[in-house]
Amino acid sequence: MTRCILSAALLNMLLLSSGCAQLSSAPWAEINGKRFAIQIADNDETRARGLMFVRELPADSGMLFIHDRQEPVAYWMKNTYIALDILYFDEQFKLVSAQLNVQPCGSQTQCPNYPSYEPTKYVLELNAGTAEQIKLKKGDQLKLNNSIVSK
Repeated sequence: MTRCILSAALLNMLLLSSGCAQLSSAPWAEINGKRFAIQIADNDETRARGLMFVRELPADSGMLFIHDRQEPVAYWMKNTYIALDILYFDEQFKLVSAQLNVQPCGSQTQCPNYPSYEPTKYVLELNAGTAEQIKLKKGDQLKLNNSIVSK
């Protein structure tokens, strides 16, 4: 009987620790002490699709675009249906530029571009108004969990 209880307790601990490890490795980004669950767009296909066709972005979540090299970039909102803050970071993870409260373009044929104006390696898209809420300013540092940085 004791052996069964001990085995069950050990199995429970293994399952719980396995779940915690999986949770801690989920992608996240943090800026100004605020953490966001993020989706990663790190290849041509996922960067091109981005948040297209998304109708709602949960609070405290976003999408991180990782570019192959640091250079000026421009984003657009084609087939995007939510307003966003587009935040541009250099390879040292410092905020170099931002396009705030960018309105969706939906399925219109002509959509404006939103440039970084400075060389950029990482782009974080969050719900519009988030940058203002967390008092974001140029030079602020982006932190990413190790599973993203080690890629």
